[in-house]
Amino acid sequence: MNLRLLPPEDFLQGRLMLPLSKSMSARALVINALTPGAPPLARVAECDDTTSLRRALADPDAGRVDVGAAGTTMRFLTAYYACREGHSVVIDGSERMRRRPIGVLVDALRALGADISYEGEEGYPPLRVNGRRLAGGDIEMDASVSSQYVSALMMIAPLMERGLTLTLTGDVASRPYIIMTLKMMKLWGVDGELYRDVITIAPGAYSAPAVPVEIEGDWSAAAAWYEITAISGGMITIDNLTDESCQGDRIVADIYSRLGVDTDFEGEDGGTDLCANPDANARADIDFSECPDLAQCVTVTCAMLGFPFRFTGLSTLAIKETDRIEALRRELLKIGVVITVEAPGVISWDGRRLPVSELPVFDTYDDHRMAMCLAAVALYIPGVIIRDAEVVTKSYPDFWEHMRSVGFTLLDGDAPLPEPVAES
Repeated sequence: MNLRLLPPEDFLQGRLMLPLSKSMSARALVINALTPGAPPLARVAECDDTTSLRRALADPDAGRVDVGAAGTTMRFLTAYYACREGHSVVIDGSERMRRRPIGVLVDALRALGADISYEGEEGYPPLRVNGRRLAGGDIEMDASVSSQYVSALMMIAPLMERGLTLTLTGDVASRPYIIMTLKMMKLWGVDGELYRDVITIAPGAYSAPAVPVEIEGDWSAAAAWYEITAISGGMITIDNLTDESCQGDRIVADIYSRLGVDTDFEGEDGGTDLCANPDANARADIDFSECPDLAQCVTVTCAMLGFPFRFTGLSTLAIKETDRIEALRRELLKIGVVITVEAPGVISWDGRRLPVSELPVFDTYDDHRMAMCLAAVALYIPGVIIRDAEVVTKSYPDFWEHMRSVGFTLLDGDAPLPEPVAES
């Protein structure tokens, strides 16, 4: 599905409910599945990634599991199945998934006693996992590649004979997600400790929470609406954002406070108001080490508003749904923005533009966040086309409907641009 986007004709304003946090939901689903006698969760995120995870957890005797493009599901299930005694499964995914490394996690699980082998190329899915009781103990792991490797080990740690003492090496990626995992585990009665770069979790057992676990609105998804607010100069009210969030991407509110968007957590009728203001820094220098999923929306925001930037901490973007740095470089070139890749994980732009001779047709690279971050370009360049726009179902199935609700016009990608209305 290709979509042609036209901006609102009037002042952009709207109210919406974000999808529930994909990150919190994935952790809740795995922990709940590891909890004896726990009832099913009442409400979790409804998107492709959580659907694939729920499907796998609901069929404990499956001999083969296809996670599609869901990286979180691949990593969490690898650890989950590794500790399921007596069960053997092959975990596979999309062609892109087969190019996303998983060797660091597999090596760590093997060191803890897991029986895992590669069905194809060494270091990459598909994997054959033969479940057994894991010994656990003390190990080190490079945490610079993905915090999901760390979280996957943490969640199964209570089931290990000796628990887990995990020393993180390298520049730890996305540390807030590790802290989120500890907080989610505590809801199910397991205490863990993170001291500097050492995680300690004693052997034990999960217990079902006394009250239903509430999953927050997704702060990662909110980034698209901060971007739209900043570029449009409009106002968006979101009904399910919380200031006191366990999500690391809550920092998007602080980032955009420097890019021209104020956040009022006590806004209209109890919602959270995102309001554009004229006060914005003329340049952006940001380290995304702890919030890499925000980088695409912030990059496009700066490009559209003409803010030169230098962004660091982006090394993990190369192994996401696509190589997000290369994807951004290619697509922003279509609007005359030439991003410089200074080093692995470091990009910059000096504010200069090249002339553009044709209406942009954006590719999305099977990446939901590419589709969402590029949609806002329509505010400056009416009629842009987003290819394979349905990719947003990975995390935010209602995104395009929400775009309509705030005034955007969405046409079939092959539809011609509407004729301008003559002034009377």
